[in-house]
Amino acid sequence: MKKILVWDLPVRLGHWLMAGGFALAWATGDSESWRLVHVFAGGTVTAVALFRLLWGIVGSKHARFSSFVRGPRQALAYLKSLLRFSPQHYTGHNPAGGWAVMLLLILALASGASGWFTYQELGGEWLEELHEFVTGLMLAVVGVHLAGVLVGSLLHGENLPRAMITGRKQGAPGEAIAGQRWLGAMLLLGWAAAGAWWLAR
Repeated sequence: MKKILVWDLPVRLGHWLMAGGFALAWATGDSESWRLVHVFAGGTVTAVALFRLLWGIVGSKHARFSSFVRGPRQALAYLKSLLRFSPQHYTGHNPAGGWAVMLLLILALASGASGWFTYQELGGEWLEELHEFVTGLMLAVVGVHLAGVLVGSLLHGENLPRAMITGRKQGAPGEAIAGQRWLGAMLLLGWAAAGAWWLAR
């Protein structure tokens, strides 16, 4: 086990764009004067979530859904191992983390769609309430995710937030990915900017 490159640049950029966009959208959600900022931030989150769905199919090894989306039994077994303070180490996402990733992507898309229809005044009050409910649920999942990152960092003895900055985690040399995927990162940034602009116009 040594430090190897696990998270490519599109995964890391997408992670921080979603985190920052969600935080900004949440902070500006109740302000009429910041409404356009709120929509732009929400549009960024939605665009990044859509890109991540594509990258989960064509991205590098640990970015692909096939590498970390596992059944509920495996996710539950991993959570039980956390309670015993002896979790199995995974180079990429652990089974519970994989479920969190998928749930966050689904909620991001649901929040973005309901928010856009509300912004266009197409759905009425019930859709605005749905948007607030989905966004609140997403905040709860983010909280669970952050708790999981903290516990995982302590039990595995590695800084998981830093890994999402540098891309490097503990792993076997054969598990390393080949490169950063700069083209994918540029496509992500362009897609996120275009998506946010289109949704906010």
